[in-house]
Amino acid sequence: MIKFENVSKVYPNGFKGLKNVSLEIEQGEFVAIIGLSGAGKSTLIRTINRVHDISEGTLSVDGVDVSTLKGKSLRQFRRGIGMIFQSFNLVTRTTVIRNVLTSNIPDLPFWRVVLGMYPESHKVAALEALDKVGILDKAYVRVDQLSGGQQQRVALARTLAQQPKIMLADEPVAALDPVTARQVMDDFRRINKELNISVLINIHHVDLALEYADRVIGVRAGEIVYDGPSSEVTQAVLDQIYAGQAIDTMEEAHELVR
Repeated sequence: MIKFENVSKVYPNGFKGLKNVSLEIEQGEFVAIIGLSGAGKSTLIRTINRVHDISEGTLSVDGVDVSTLKGKSLRQFRRGIGMIFQSFNLVTRTTVIRNVLTSNIPDLPFWRVVLGMYPESHKVAALEALDKVGILDKAYVRVDQLSGGQQQRVALARTLAQQPKIMLADEPVAALDPVTARQVMDDFRRINKELNISVLINIHHVDLALEYADRVIGVRAGEIVYDGPSSEVTQAVLDQIYAGQAIDTMEEAHELVR
């Protein structure tokens, strides 16, 4: 379980990224976080793996107070949390499988990393992860020869190879065309259901959030203004999340956050 208790985040410049946030996320939930740019969506998910430290309150994962972790214990904690980025964060001049294998670097002696000598078990796990996202046939292809959607699937496979309990995704489909975005969201949903991995996605596409997520969290100016089933998101809820701006269609909601 991920538990926020009166969590606030204030940046060095005084900007309040989160304001007194309290919520709980159970293992295996698929949660979409929506709201305007700058509302605090990225801050919310990045406090979970301590990319950002909180300023006040308590944030715990499976009963462990995240703010107390240091050094090796923090590194081990982060191994259980996968992170997917909009920009993929891949080494494009090498092969797909080498990118997936980098998920194991923290567990290997330095000399193995330098020489690229990964244990056979790691290679098998990498291939299995690629198979789960449907690009096993691309294992020995250079990343720069892949489409954007395929590259995001490589990033997803790299995260799966960590065997995480939680997967955080920061705008994972923002750079993809609509058809490819749905294919990647299909992967997230399948992984969530089949492997019981908690998935938290910060997403601008309101229609995808409502279609794929079981639960939607609406953030406005660092505060939670909606938290409930995606099936119960109404026009009034969207008006509240998007600062009361008039939204007649989902397309207009998209325009607000571009």
